[in-house]
Amino acid sequence: MKFETDYIEKLAKIISDNGLTEISLEDGEQAITIRKDLPEVIAAAPAAIPASAPVVTTSSAPAAASTAAKEPEVKGRAITSPMVGTFYAASSPDAAPFVEVGSTVNVGDVVCIIEAMKLMNEIKSEQSGKVVQICVKNGDPIEYGQVLMYVE
Repeated sequence: MKFETDYIEKLAKIISDNGLTEISLEDGEQAITIRKDLPEVIAAAPAAIPASAPVVTTSSAPAAASTAAKEPEVKGRAITSPMVGTFYAASSPDAAPFVEVGSTVNVGDVVCIIEAMKLMNEIKSEQSGKVVQICVKNGDPIEYGQVLMYVE
């Protein structure tokens, strides 16, 4: 028995209607996987932030002098979230974080995981350098475009 075209179309509609990216079914010796092609998710959108753009901080100018020891001026390029989800610094609760402040990263290195719709998405660095600030905590909910960390 083969999977019928109508059945395959219904599966594709289920994927589309429910925001799924993949569905797999097995029936005896037959198996079918339907996958919705999504653009590859790569960390950050540094092209959207020109190198000459000023870095925005949340402290006001007068308070900046008194809090300079606690909040150093951020230098480097931002790695931003390509999606809404939950930030995880490590692959499991008992594993070491992918990166910490002071860690050196290369292009393509995994810097964190973002869980979105029960899928774990590895976020990779688009630049090489040293992590100078991590802006979110493990388990924090994050928004699309939110700065995760800065690499100098």
